[in-house]
Amino acid sequence: MTTLDERHGDGAGGRDVPGGEAAVALAGARDTAAVPLDDPGAALPRLTGSKAANLARAARAGLPVLPGFVIPHGGGGDTVALRRAWDDLSDGGTRPLVVRSSSPQEDTEGSSLAGRFASVLDVRGWPAFRAAVRTVLDSARLPDGSTAPMAVLVQPMLGARAGGVMFGADPVTGRSDRMLVSAVHGGPDTLVGGERTGTGYRLSARGRLLRTEQPKQQEQPGRPGRPEQPEQPEQPEQPEAGHTPEGPPLTRSELARLVRLARRARKVFGGPQDIEFGFGTDGRLWLFQSRPITAMAARPARGARLLGPGPVAETLPARLTPLEEDLWVTPMAHGLAAALDIGGTAPRRLLRTVPVVRTVGGRAAADLRLLGAARPRHPWLALLNPAPGARRLAAAWRVGRLGTALPGLATDLVADVDRRLAGIPAPAGTPSPALVAELRWTRRVLVSLHAQEALAGALLPEPPTSRTAAGAALTALAAARARGVPDAEVIAAEPVVLALTAPSLRGRPRTPDAHVPGQGDGGTGGEAPHRAGEQDPRHADRSPADAATRSPADAPPRSPVPGLPPREALRLRIRWVQELQVRLAREAARRTGLDVERLTLLRWTEVAAALEGGPLPADVHTRVQPSASPPLPDAFRLAEGEVVVAEHHDDHSDGDGGLGASRGRAVGTAWDGTGPRPPDAVLVVRTLDPALAPLLPDLTGLVAQTGSPLSHLAVLAREFGLPAVVGAAHAVRRFPPGSRLSLDGATGDVRAGEAP
Repeated sequence: MTTLDERHGDGAGGRDVPGGEAAVALAGARDTAAVPLDDPGAALPRLTGSKAANLARAARAGLPVLPGFVIPHGGGGDTVALRRAWDDLSDGGTRPLVVRSSSPQEDTEGSSLAGRFASVLDVRGWPAFRAAVRTVLDSARLPDGSTAPMAVLVQPMLGARAGGVMFGADPVTGRSDRMLVSAVHGGPDTLVGGERTGTGYRLSARGRLLRTEQPKQQEQPGRPGRPEQPEQPEQPEQPEAGHTPEGPPLTRSELARLVRLARRARKVFGGPQDIEFGFGTDGRLWLFQSRPITAMAARPARGARLLGPGPVAETLPARLTPLEEDLWVTPMAHGLAAALDIGGTAPRRLLRTVPVVRTVGGRAAADLRLLGAARPRHPWLALLNPAPGARRLAAAWRVGRLGTALPGLATDLVADVDRRLAGIPAPAGTPSPALVAELRWTRRVLVSLHAQEALAGALLPEPPTSRTAAGAALTALAAARARGVPDAEVIAAEPVVLALTAPSLRGRPRTPDAHVPGQGDGGTGGEAPHRAGEQDPRHADRSPADAATRSPADAPPRSPVPGLPPREALRLRIRWVQELQVRLAREAARRTGLDVERLTLLRWTEVAAALEGGPLPADVHTRVQPSASPPLPDAFRLAEGEVVVAEHHDDHSDGDGGLGASRGRAVGTAWDGTGPRPPDAVLVVRTLDPALAPLLPDLTGLVAQTGSPLSHLAVLAREFGLPAVVGAAHAVRRFPPGSRLSLDGATGDVRAGEAP
């Protein structure tokens, strides 16, 4: 393991101990039983370990370091010399010492190994000192049977009035312009050992105090990322006058001195440091330990886009494969970009270079600022920017004419899609070139459908009594189950039910198995009940996807699709076209000799080339499905290597502003959709999954962390008169199942407890 010092040579940073001098110091120090910290040889990590070498380097740079000596690795044989060093440092045995581990394998940039090796505090007398040295050396034995190189650092035991830990950067958020301090009365040993909770101070890079966090009795935190045992050369003593244990451990002037120490340490070691410190009873500040901050969180570059799943998670909630990305995400991104361009809400140059929708780890995410789902960082500066106004003025004539023509355009597009779906022959009898042509058409028409659907949501007023595709699907599902239609056949008989399902190339659409108003849990009419999405063996040769190639007029539904407003009609056609793609892709898998799971690992261009007579990729049989990934945060940015960095919000208040999605006020009990439903259930979810639609009629309210007032479930909530709030930050965490909450669907306010 290479330490910071070793990368600059064996000397302490190279400039402190030149190469020739380092070699001489190393040769001389190995023959010494005790190397003083101010000796050049003490700054050699291979000899004295990283902890002692860092302190020696800090002392040579003028930082406040206690005196001491180091028993080098492999040294200590000269008992007379060691006794002399102990006698000088302990003042003839009257002064207590601390004996600490110092290995080249700890306190490095790669790993701190905090708490792995032993340290002994309050060592008094020569026999106790010899026993403490043996304890430290014995701790060098590692669990794998090997022995780590080990030196022993010896310093005086300091009675500290206050002590703690300081990070020269924020390791959690990755911000180098922040400093974190945690301090307690007495020495830092009880703090780093997890016995006490310190008072936290968050500082700016210039030392301005941003926030103070008082310790809470119920917490039992240790040092973040450093669960170590006490190993510090300080012991709590009685605090001096003016510093009672009930008051804050550090004053503002002491915080300012710590900031100066952190800056000096950063210059000495070439980066922000993890520092342990103490203030003596005389007010002097001492540096007990300095090491590089390990595991710094990734930090997005300046200008990184703010992303989030909210606006698209209801359409594409699951993890997507490469082929699913090309079939569904790419057309959605192009369609939304076209709508934003027509509306003049974003610069055309930006829309050409920044995708409106993309995938991160296989999950769909949208650019929140482009879609208007996040407020600008500096709203007053945005008002002074003339570009948006000029852009909207140039687009005003287009939007004005479009608002009038859009209903007719949507009707024409819906009719064209229905005619095309009705005229598509069975995929099994379609030649391969025609199969490719149909798939190309589906990708093109999805761009138009997404663009018009977005424009319809933005420009067309919603009728007060409008129906939704999800509402029509619920009615059709209830009617089909009342007739005894098996769930596996419902979609073939009632294509509108696809509005309640999400697209997937890897499985059959699953109809919701929750209670639907007016419908029992099982089948009727003598049919044996079976679970939603389960294939009935008597109809195993029929696919629910067959409905995707027929318009509602050509399918055999028993309940007609009601007249839907333009936006809902476009949404339904999007889902039908996606299901057609599923059926065509399965036929493509059969013709290429691949199973569907493996076909989904290909890109669209690779599938098209194979259907047109080209070879399959050479690595097609070695590609594997990506490993499972957690859901994306509500809002995040990407750091280097596409590392997801969640956007943090200040959610310490009882109330939190979301977006009102459906008017009305409600007070109820939080429910996550699983387990027994409370009589006054308020459903609290991360995303507005269409499969939740059957739950809405029996709810008291709906709260979602993400989503838009124009989303499927939000519109359906308005149809049912159900109070709903979307975009409520951290709602799932803030309102666990069983907790009481109140919501206002008009203002977007959600609060814990009863309404005020």
